[in-house]
Amino acid sequence: MSASLNQERPKPKALLFDLDGCLMDTAPDFFPAVNSLRAEHNLPPLADDIIRRQVSNGGRALTRLALDMPAIDSKNSGNITGDEIFEGKRDRLLELYIEHIASKSDLFPGMVNLLETCQQNSLPWGIVTNKPRIYTELLLARLSDRLPILSQCAVLVCPDDVERTKPFPDPLFLAAEKININTKDCWYLGDHIRDIEAGKAASMFTIATLYGYIEPQDDPQDWQADLMVDSVVEITQLLLPSLSKTTSNAKTAS
Repeated sequence: MSASLNQERPKPKALLFDLDGCLMDTAPDFFPAVNSLRAEHNLPPLADDIIRRQVSNGGRALTRLALDMPAIDSKNSGNITGDEIFEGKRDRLLELYIEHIASKSDLFPGMVNLLETCQQNSLPWGIVTNKPRIYTELLLARLSDRLPILSQCAVLVCPDDVERTKPFPDPLFLAAEKININTKDCWYLGDHIRDIEAGKAASMFTIATLYGYIEPQDDPQDWQADLMVDSVVEITQLLLPSLSKTTSNAKTAS
């Protein structure tokens, strides 16, 4: 962790999470989708770890990976469109993804405890993602029986909801507006530089989740997040002192 647990930090009134690589490990659903597309083009399968590192970059980056096309700047890869042939290949990848979505996705270790801690302390949490709503809602719906804590999500913002997606702060402003909480009172957590840039632009306290999908060439130190964590357990450890202060103040007031 890049800071002591005792370091002064703003007390959150809400926690907002990026989805892929932060709240949830969704990469395993993409492994068969990417390799199925490769098989259709007579290409050998890729190792899981190679696919995992591209998940946060979105469908177009995964399509380029699947077709052995040159990689592009990961900071912008999710927003670059291609020609009709390429977009057709991307659509095919997403068709394959729908077949597998939620089959192996799960919350990261320790996340259920963190979300239950939020629930027990009336601290709202939500999701702000660049994953299109059709896939996000399908993922959450298919996981609802196995992970009932997901029903406690206070707000969900997808790229469909705004004109400008992350790294612009627009989705975070919208999320804060929907839960009626000042952005300065929110923590935003993510595993990509675009998450941290969006959070800082929205005046949120930013946490880089290093347990997510970090590419080898990325140096999270350069993202200038307020904190970096290696596990969800560390997030809970960061949160608990502020919740204890809230409980103590409430008892004093009564």
